[in-house]
Amino acid sequence: MNKGVAITGMGIISSIGNNVEENYQSLINGKKGISRISKINTIHKEDIMVGEIASTNLELEKQLGLSPDNNYSRTALLGAIAAKQAVQHAGILDINTYKTGLISATSVGGMDKTEAYYYDYLKNKEIQKYIEGHHAGDSTQKIAEQLGIKKSLVTTISTACSSAANAIMFGARLIKSGKLDRVVVGGTDCLSKFTINGFKTLMILSDTYNTPFDENRKGLNLGEAAAFLVLESDKVVVAENKEVLGYVKGYGNANDAYHQTASSDNGDGATLAMQKALEIAEFTSGDIDYINAHGTATGNNDLSEGRAIIRVFGDKVPDFSSTKAYTGHTLAAAGAIEAVYAVLALQNNVIYPNLNFKTQMKELDITPQLKLKEKKLKTVLSNSLGFGGNCSTLIFSKEQ
Repeated sequence: MNKGVAITGMGIISSIGNNVEENYQSLINGKKGISRISKINTIHKEDIMVGEIASTNLELEKQLGLSPDNNYSRTALLGAIAAKQAVQHAGILDINTYKTGLISATSVGGMDKTEAYYYDYLKNKEIQKYIEGHHAGDSTQKIAEQLGIKKSLVTTISTACSSAANAIMFGARLIKSGKLDRVVVGGTDCLSKFTINGFKTLMILSDTYNTPFDENRKGLNLGEAAAFLVLESDKVVVAENKEVLGYVKGYGNANDAYHQTASSDNGDGATLAMQKALEIAEFTSGDIDYINAHGTATGNNDLSEGRAIIRVFGDKVPDFSSTKAYTGHTLAAAGAIEAVYAVLALQNNVIYPNLNFKTQMKELDITPQLKLKEKKLKTVLSNSLGFGGNCSTLIFSKEQ
């Protein structure tokens, strides 16, 4: 049984940066990646704002050295770039030296290609290769091929907005149980008409910058992103003399099954997930220095999560903020995006500001951190609350 689950590499691409360093600089400088839609031809183009990555698919393909006849979806392109960054950051030269797996999360999958070619699919055999990438597992398989992972565990998790957090949790458990020595974990999702139309139907999209935990919040901004972390066992860390960025110390998952798309009014799922993560980490609530909240800026989420935080931490709620005002809600990738941000907070002893906040919520007596704050951090808790009541919490620590 491995004592620790070490994080030795990270990779990320989002609307605020093409790598880890660019993302961090945007976070500490309050640079938002929210804008009007420019790459999708949708009737909602002027109605909403999103967190869109600047690079075109052609530019992403060139980064990966793909041939023009490839059938990579945008989800697969983003995921492959972030995963390769993470492996390079971890200093891995031969991915198959140890038992290495890949757990990738997505909710959109290859929907962007399906939308582009759906009506011509039966008429034109040349485009049928694009539809083959529709299913969620295709992006995972392509990422595995890009990394060179062979004869090991390669799997996909899709539990809506908690997907990447669950991928990290599953990876950590595989390391601790000795099933794998190393695992690349994270998530990837691109923007698509499908998600825009779906969230528009739910009436939870904002026509302006999202405002997490604000009384006058209007809804979320969808975003696209990918992020991956390399988790390694004690054996690998010692044998390779690895630099450790942080540790996955605790994790918890709970499903309150309250509603298909809404969190329970009292935050039952989030409460249970946080309590379980604290138990696994062998921490008390007083051991947490900072909470990276799910904080989607929807009426339901922020009230539910706020109540859950109070239930767990009582009158000693640590500093907390949501980073979705920077990137938008990146759906299945969100848990991995915010895991990278949590580790960066630990490394640099900073708490990110909760951008766009103006008015205290009348139901809560807690206020998010409004300015960049320097603070010595040992632990960070990160929440990911998914549709269907699937809630996940991760706890990251500087120490094993």
